[in-house]
Amino acid sequence: MSYYAAIDLGAESGRVIRGAIRNGKLTIEEVHRFPNTPVPVQGTTHWNVLGLLREIRAGLRRCSSQEGEDPAGIGIDTWGVDFGLIDDNGNLLTNPVHYRDGRTEGMIDLACSILPREEIYRITGTAFQPFNTLYQLLALHRSDPPWLRDARTLLFMPDLLSYFLCGSKGAEYTIASTAQLLDARTRNWSDELCQKLKIRRKLLPDIVEPGTVIGRLTEENQRECNMGPASVVAPASHDTGSAFAAVPASSELWAALSCGTWSVMGTELSEPQTDAATLAHNFANEGSVEGKVRLIKNIMGLWVLQECRRTWAREGQQLDYATLTGEANATGPFPFILDIDDNSFYAPENMLEAIRDFCDRTGQKMPDDRGEIVRAINEGIALRYRAVLNELEQITGKTMPVIHMVGGGTQNELLCQMAANATGRPVIAGPVEATAIGNLVMQAVATGELGSVAEARELIRNSTELKNYEPTDTSSWDDAFGRYTNLTGNSQSK
Repeated sequence: MSYYAAIDLGAESGRVIRGAIRNGKLTIEEVHRFPNTPVPVQGTTHWNVLGLLREIRAGLRRCSSQEGEDPAGIGIDTWGVDFGLIDDNGNLLTNPVHYRDGRTEGMIDLACSILPREEIYRITGTAFQPFNTLYQLLALHRSDPPWLRDARTLLFMPDLLSYFLCGSKGAEYTIASTAQLLDARTRNWSDELCQKLKIRRKLLPDIVEPGTVIGRLTEENQRECNMGPASVVAPASHDTGSAFAAVPASSELWAALSCGTWSVMGTELSEPQTDAATLAHNFANEGSVEGKVRLIKNIMGLWVLQECRRTWAREGQQLDYATLTGEANATGPFPFILDIDDNSFYAPENMLEAIRDFCDRTGQKMPDDRGEIVRAINEGIALRYRAVLNELEQITGKTMPVIHMVGGGTQNELLCQMAANATGRPVIAGPVEATAIGNLVMQAVATGELGSVAEARELIRNSTELKNYEPTDTSSWDDAFGRYTNLTGNSQSK
């Protein structure tokens, strides 16, 4: 029986997942996990892309040694916006830069001084975020390093790694849509935007639809991976695009919440929505599968907790998430209120100090108790979920009857219950491995083993243990949301 290899890369780690459809169910197994550690060099933070390629090959070797045959497909999904540049000889010119690097400071203002914000949004429908590819390219062109003139093709992270595997150059639609360079309606690069902002249009490769076979392993990779010429597939190459493909919805109206380092909340639409209200709330229209659009908003999410854990580790306290959640459960509610999307939490050197400074600025006392800090972070995330859901329902004119929560964050049962309590909506949690599963099922659609995304979602419902969380204690959450809105100054903040 055939199997698929899904390579799922996140900001902290990567995995190679083997999946197969057998007896009407999808089975998955993690065969390789590895860290994804950025590397600062001379003041710039880079991704170690060749190290990632080495680990991908190691994972594919494990797949081949266990199965004894080639996979029916190999697909890669990653975070959005970041890219590498290739020269005429097909060589990578420099290591891709991390989206949290500070080089894009001031670039949104620069772009909007050339082309009004409303016009950029009308074209792209993309949320204004300092790390978008557009602003990275503006910063790069301003610094004008000598090697830039040799650049011929821009490849986003999953496209770059797929290129290393099979030699095919392209930009998969869901990952391209994160750049703020794509025309939301034509689903192709905006010539107008590139011309007015002086972005080299020729750098941008052809768009590839999700669920497309793009090539086969090169001979070098066949040797390195102990495989034959296996097919390389472009799934939904943006990790959130894959996560949305794995939402096990049976109805047409739902909100999705992809929860990991970032949380992403939104819904699927048939057409992009780029009106003034959607711009005012800074929602993004990003590519989805089967020609649809994800109307979404990024939320800082578990990054804040991850960074606190990193700080505690530097202090000699090695703590797993289960321990931290247990400590949070043992404390009382709402020790203090966090605006989890406050800019000070984006990339501080010390997250605990950033939280302490936030509390000082907002007239709150931050307790020293670790459990209360962890609880406040989870509560702050859940309160932000409520604010963003309010915005989503306001701009779409639709009430979302249920929230499908997918991704690694669903293992945090405290946060799942808080999400239900804060929003007053039932939360259906699962699958945990949503990005990898979405990657796998889109490969199966590409090869014809599955006929549609609807069929894939039915397969996921039949294959995955889902957990339901009903809202409780909503009155205390209403009170806390009042405190939150007073703190942020606007119930529709950011």
